[in-house]
Amino acid sequence: MKFYDCSIAPNPRRARIFIAEKGLEIPKVEIDIVGGENLKDKFLSVNPRGLLPVLELDDGTRFDETMAICKYLEDIYPEPPLLGTTPVERAQIECLQRKMEFDGMIASSEAFRNNTKNESFSYRSLPGVDGIPAIDGLMERGYKTLDLFFHWLEHYLKDSKFITGERFTMVDITALCAIDFAKWAEVEIPKENTNTLRWYDEVSARPSAQA
Repeated sequence: MKFYDCSIAPNPRRARIFIAEKGLEIPKVEIDIVGGENLKDKFLSVNPRGLLPVLELDDGTRFDETMAICKYLEDIYPEPPLLGTTPVERAQIECLQRKMEFDGMIASSEAFRNNTKNESFSYRSLPGVDGIPAIDGLMERGYKTLDLFFHWLEHYLKDSKFITGERFTMVDITALCAIDFAKWAEVEIPKENTNTLRWYDEVSARPSAQA
């Protein structure tokens, strides 16, 4: 296998943490998103959408969505389970995982990419596409959605160690990456969100978080 990566980008990081939690060593190919390497012909021959990450199997099969990569690896390497072990667990994790993506990851992307002061991305407001100008209204929507993200995250962590209960899962990985991505838009965990701050310190200290 081969993993096309970008060390500073949040979606590849989600997959890297997942891979690290599984204890796997997969060769990486670093792609420079800020420099636009993902939009050049060489990488577009790997993924015409220009997006990362991409997992390439030995037979040439490629997956270019983080969750597709993680679900494939979970099937091949089921321990430790990060996507649930029963139908109920899998559905719960899928439900919360989507909320972390939409309310956290996508909101952070809207707030960051639509900031007209961000010269590197002011005309790259859509991932994998050049020449699309930033929209101030989408930036504001991103910030407001992040307010909701932090409100609900604090609620989910009220009575449990991790977001889905007592076991670390993909939901925690996505939430961690969303929070660190939100910092690019100068958004931090609210100081009054004590449950989230406790959880964040714990998951950030895991070795996989440094992957």
